[in-house]
Amino acid sequence: MSAQIIDGKQIAVDVRENVAKKVGELKDKGINPCLAVILVGENPASVSYVTGKQKALAEAGMTDKSVHLPESTSEEELLALIEKLNNDKTVNGILVQLPLPKHINEDRVIMAINPEKDVDGFHPVNVGNLMIGRPGFLPCTPHGVVVLLEKMNIETSGKHCVIVGRSNIVGKPLAILMSSKKVNSTVTICHTGTKNMAEIVKQADIVVAAAGHPSTVTKDMVKPGAVVIDVGVNRIPDSTKKSGFRLVGDCEKEVSDVASFITPVPGGVGPMTIAMLMVNTLEAAERQNGIL
Repeated sequence: MSAQIIDGKQIAVDVRENVAKKVGELKDKGINPCLAVILVGENPASVSYVTGKQKALAEAGMTDKSVHLPESTSEEELLALIEKLNNDKTVNGILVQLPLPKHINEDRVIMAINPEKDVDGFHPVNVGNLMIGRPGFLPCTPHGVVVLLEKMNIETSGKHCVIVGRSNIVGKPLAILMSSKKVNSTVTICHTGTKNMAEIVKQADIVVAAAGHPSTVTKDMVKPGAVVIDVGVNRIPDSTKKSGFRLVGDCEKEVSDVASFITPVPGGVGPMTIAMLMVNTLEAAERQNGIL
């Protein structure tokens, strides 16, 4: 058996086209959705991610008020910029690209963003709304995973979902989303403190690999016919590539021999993260203008 590839690129294109259509309708009403992405420093991965977000904004017809600050920017300067953007009524969403330089406190920065403009869904207010099922911004990557499963018509209700990884950005929020009434899965989280992880993962109908390490999930850990969502993005040195590296996920490639569906890396979950950011920015504009 060879797994069917879940084409995250194509599903993301469909989501973004729908967003662009709605943006056009808002513009007809005089509303111009706008996102400000703040990048501090020259981290190559961060520069690449921000470029991807700016491209998506342009394609969706949204206003881009992104700011690129030098590595030497102080925490006070960054917080002052966030405050300015919080008070700018033309800016609907604010995203600070992580990680930040070591001299800047990430928690303080996230807390400074107005929760109504926190399109990453990282502010404790939005995390709390997610936990109790109130309207708020859903974190982009976990939301993207759920949309992938929906679009592929993969049954989630009553299924056992094992998430490998407990990060605040993916593992924890995804566990809440997967166990929500809408998705209705039974969820187990595995992490570095988990004993007999292979046995637990083997029980899963849906495996989500989000540990941040290559080959965390191996072929022998996956039940035949399980759905595998690989969230990992790891850079492996590769002299044959122009960039000097290649991207791999958290699953070894042989997992596709036993899975029924699997997301590729790249081209699986990654494009969905940016697509859901566009969805959140659109929602921010709608809410702030009394449409949602």
